[in-house]
Amino acid sequence: MPATTSPRGTRRGSPQLRLRVGFVVIAMLLSVFGARLVQLQGLDPNSYAQMAAAAGQRNVVLPAARGDILDRNGEPLADSVDGLMVVADPRLTAPDAAEIATFLYRKLNVDYPTTLAKLREHEIDGTEARFEYIARRVPSTIATEVIEEAKRHDFKGLDTRRDPVRDYPAGDVGANLVGFIGTDEPLAGFERTFDKQLSGTDGSARYEVGGGNRLPLGESTVTDAVNGKDLKTTLDLDLQWYTQRVLRQTVEDSGAESGFAIVMDTRSAELLAVADYPTYDANNATASPKADLGSRALQDVYEPGSVEKVLTVSSLIDLGLVSPRTKIVVPPELKREDRAIGDWFPHGTIPLTLAGVIAKSSNIGTVLAADKFKQGQLDAYLRQFGLGQRTDIGVRGETPGLLPPGNTWTHQMQDRIAFGQSVSVNGAQMAAAVNTIANGGVRISPNVIEGSATTDDGKQVGTDHATRKRVISAKAAHQTMLMMERVVDPDVGVAPGAAVPGYRVAGKTGTAQRVGAECGCYDGTDTVSFAGFAPADDPRFTIYVVVQNPGNGGGGGSVAGPAFSKIMSYALRRYGVPPTGTQPSRLPVDW
Repeated sequence: MPATTSPRGTRRGSPQLRLRVGFVVIAMLLSVFGARLVQLQGLDPNSYAQMAAAAGQRNVVLPAARGDILDRNGEPLADSVDGLMVVADPRLTAPDAAEIATFLYRKLNVDYPTTLAKLREHEIDGTEARFEYIARRVPSTIATEVIEEAKRHDFKGLDTRRDPVRDYPAGDVGANLVGFIGTDEPLAGFERTFDKQLSGTDGSARYEVGGGNRLPLGESTVTDAVNGKDLKTTLDLDLQWYTQRVLRQTVEDSGAESGFAIVMDTRSAELLAVADYPTYDANNATASPKADLGSRALQDVYEPGSVEKVLTVSSLIDLGLVSPRTKIVVPPELKREDRAIGDWFPHGTIPLTLAGVIAKSSNIGTVLAADKFKQGQLDAYLRQFGLGQRTDIGVRGETPGLLPPGNTWTHQMQDRIAFGQSVSVNGAQMAAAVNTIANGGVRISPNVIEGSATTDDGKQVGTDHATRKRVISAKAAHQTMLMMERVVDPDVGVAPGAAVPGYRVAGKTGTAQRVGAECGCYDGTDTVSFAGFAPADDPRFTIYVVVQNPGNGGGGGSVAGPAFSKIMSYALRRYGVPPTGTQPSRLPVDW
């Protein structure tokens, strides 16, 4: 008989049945995947690219650390502290964009319309934006508080990233030279002039994200940041601080408009202090008037007055035309063509030596001595001293001053220039000129940057590039010094208040009328000053103090002289400079 089957047919668990069912399922799956592949590759070629784009790529700046600005001892005048940038994911902030923009405007003072646009959904280069900068260089404490408060308001999509903040630990000390930076760029001073060196180069990171999160196995590229380089100055932080405080007191006590003071190392012409007043706190620069943000010591132009007389007489001595004992009959008034020259003090006809002319600061005596110059000689010497040209020490906006071309000089113009009017200077320029006498007749180009640095206009500056040039003989410089000592002599000089107890001091007062901006004429306001060096017979420091329009009517000796004395005393003590122990000059002042 033929075999028969069970009434239930083939058993369900038989291997044959399971194999046939598996083939059917596989065939169905392959059919589905094949149809989808056709859709992706043929029917809808952009759909896969859109899915990939939905994951997106995020670009993040890796901020470079900005270089510090340091004093000569490595103390920071400007450095960077921890800070954060506030960033946003527009996909998450978009639903509450208007409220979040208002919140950020109030908390971070960011521009509302610009911020609102960043918070709304938008594309960058055809890709949905998932990362926008809202605020840069926010102090860490502030940024953290903002994010925490945003969470309490249930605002989504705000976050922070590392972003160092510029800090000026000394506040106003050196601020007029150091400058400051704004939210995104340097705005003044060394911060701007040497920005390329200080700023470095930001790095970047690019990586794939999906659902707002970084994909661990996604594409990732990183370009490391290159940190900025430090800028070392020749300034002495402590001496700078003290000089600024003395200057402020001097300006305020005399009721003056403004002033500046410069401390120079006689042997190297390095600027140890450059003080300006009024000044500002570099941490809050925008709170101060724009006129106070630059350095008056290098940017203001003014007539130096009688300080210039030491340049005139040292040039005459160098030419062999006079000596400190040259006798000059000084009348009460000197008629020159259609004008008369007078002295600051009333007198009859007096017999003075050239040393007496300097000690008494006689305009008339200086002009009579200057008559010995041949055409063009004084002009040539003043240019050798550095007048009429920028020092180029690396300060933006430095004025070259104004020394008229020699071929335009009239007799009257030479008369005025000989005693410091009809010529204009800046403070560092004039300090370097006086320092030439202190340095034995050799002019050293002044510097405020240690080593070498390149300005934003391509100039190489710094002590590595200092130049030396002989202007007058060592003998002429020494004889001029001996005459300048008589200026601070309490018995014969006009500035006993500039003396420094225990030290020999050589100096010269200056009082010059200022030219008014409106009338273009001398309007009755004055520039008063004192320049000098000590110890006189072995100079270590040259100091120049200038005060504009003192309200108390004081002159260079009574206003600037005492400030010079305080600053010089401090500098000598700080650097441990002992007195020379020699006797001061006793050159005769009359005959």
